Amino acid sequence: MNAVTAQGSGTSRTRRVLIVAQLDGYANSVKPLAIARFLRERGHDVRVVDTGCLARASSTPGSLGRMLPGSLRPTRLTLYANDVASKLLTRRWSFGRRHLSYYVLLADHRLRRRILADQLELDDYDLVICETPYDAGVLTTGTSAETVYDCPNPWADEVFYEGRLTGRQHRRFRGREKRFLEDMEHLSFSWESYGRYAKEYYGISGRNFLQLNWGCTPAAERSRFADPPRVAYLGSLSSRFIDVPLLARLSRRYPHIHVYGGPPPDPRLGLDYRGYASPDVLRQYQVGLITCTRDLLRREGFSAKHLHYLAHGLPVLVPGWRRHLDLLSGSVPYTEESFASVIDGLSDRAWWQQVSDEAYEQARRLDWNRTLEPLERLLDGRPQVRVRRQG
Repeated sequence: MNAVTAQGSGTSRTRRVLIVAQLDGYANSVKPLAIARFLRERGHDVRVVDTGCLARASSTPGSLGRMLPGSLRPTRLTLYANDVASKLLTRRWSFGRRHLSYYVLLADHRLRRRILADQLELDDYDLVICETPYDAGVLTTGTSAETVYDCPNPWADEVFYEGRLTGRQHRRFRGREKRFLEDMEHLSFSWESYGRYAKEYYGISGRNFLQLNWGCTPAAERSRFADPPRVAYLGSLSSRFIDVPLLARLSRRYPHIHVYGGPPPDPRLGLDYRGYASPDVLRQYQVGLITCTRDLLRREGFSAKHLHYLAHGLPVLVPGWRRHLDLLSGSVPYTEESFASVIDGLSDRAWWQQVSDEAYEQARRLDWNRTLEPLERLLDGRPQVRVRRQG
């Protein structure tokens, strides 16, 4: 794509885009890297900054540098100390997790805002996109760049349902987050139902929404029918929202469930655990499985693995308490009691094929090249000269 310097010529010019993310190699890496690819394919100059080890000497897993502070500068050392305090006080100590996480999270957010504002030279970019709540404070520091906060999900409620806030802290945290979301220039969520949730339960206006739904790349080779159908679970096994005990109980009801992801589960759960695998493994299966807790946020929410399953044409088994399944064709609700009969229904070739076709067609509608189109329109319509906003 040829760069031009004037707006209104009918030709898009190359923009400089910064994406701030925490690339963990798993779900948190998927969307920022998809956005980077999407924009680069359209001729834009994209830089991705991984902040996962912002306070550490190295980001290499297992290295000594990952255990050591990365700088002697006061803010970096303070962030490192805050990380250490978080591990010591809020990971395994139940009282500390409930009562002290609030202070650790706020300190982390403020320190990252200062460090990233000094490090990133935001004014050098036309557009800055932040993919994580931990680093989103940098978007409020004042810059001539246009900004997008692509919020994974409402943060205050997520940490509350994880058992990391008291009721009073939750109310304060939610109030802070509401003001923060309203102040964003452009605001998206990982899935549109989270935007509805934030409007209903946080009371935000939604006037700044630029929705960028999670997307996928439909697989060239789809899954094929087999009887009995084999069920795949692919994803994290550490989050409290996953409901691993439910996954274990379902595995006892149906013997053909294979579990991929990490960290390795407790062997006493009896899961047929197959280790880590790329989404390509799904072509060997006939059904994808989602388990999630019943809290309000997850009932209204979304699972990234859902799109992996759809991309391979897998019917997706979803707990019956999750709402908004009308947005995801190819989903089949279940309860713990009905699980075996739902699987039995999918053993019928004609029914499986119908639901599989619906799933794959849904994946086509959620191709990254479609879900990220609002970014392309934003960049094409951006004025060449902007007034610097004061933070």
